[in-house]
Amino acid sequence: MSGPTPSAIRIKNRWFRDAKTKSAAEQASAMAFIVWRVAHQMLRRMRGADFAIDAGRPYFDFMREVLVFLIALADRIAHDRLDAQARQEFTVALVRHVARTLADNEDELLGAPPAGTTSHADSFVDLVNEVVQHYAEFGADPQPPAGVEVFHPDFGFVRYLGARLAPTVSEAERPWVLDQVMAIEAPDAVAQVQRSMHELFDPSPRRARRSAQTGE
Repeated sequence: MSGPTPSAIRIKNRWFRDAKTKSAAEQASAMAFIVWRVAHQMLRRMRGADFAIDAGRPYFDFMREVLVFLIALADRIAHDRLDAQARQEFTVALVRHVARTLADNEDELLGAPPAGTTSHADSFVDLVNEVVQHYAEFGADPQPPAGVEVFHPDFGFVRYLGARLAPTVSEAERPWVLDQVMAIEAPDAVAQVQRSMHELFDPSPRRARRSAQTGE
């Protein structure tokens, strides 16, 4: 199975030029937008590769697992970019932003949980707290791709995402999930998060890109 080649997800350059004046929590709001878009793009690609991820609960089960993976990745990159206090501020705000977006969508499409039960946002936060600890057991790739200057997850980190996504598709499709995730979906998602985190915390103008566009 294979999926279509995606278009890159970008955030307006103006945000990155102003990012040095933003707090870690404010930067997290921009990253939350990217994380949500990257997760949604992965879901579309998986569907395009003929994985049956139905609307409703399966859709959100898939999104939840991918979102946790991307949050774990962003947190590990933040570990190398920020001091301990700023990293905590960034990651907590990132989780809250993502949880709110996810819950708004779940409430709209599935209905709010019954009164007295855990909200969709709180259940996602619980999932993050549980699963991020598992991702923390994995490390960085000892031989990352050329040009990668931030945390690049190792084999186990990415393989764990595939293992967690397997239950979100039909039983007949599960044997192919790991290959699809590790060969296509995860590398693209990782690259997009790495690039966005780099630009978020290093928002200097990029002359090379402008020169390439203008031919100078």
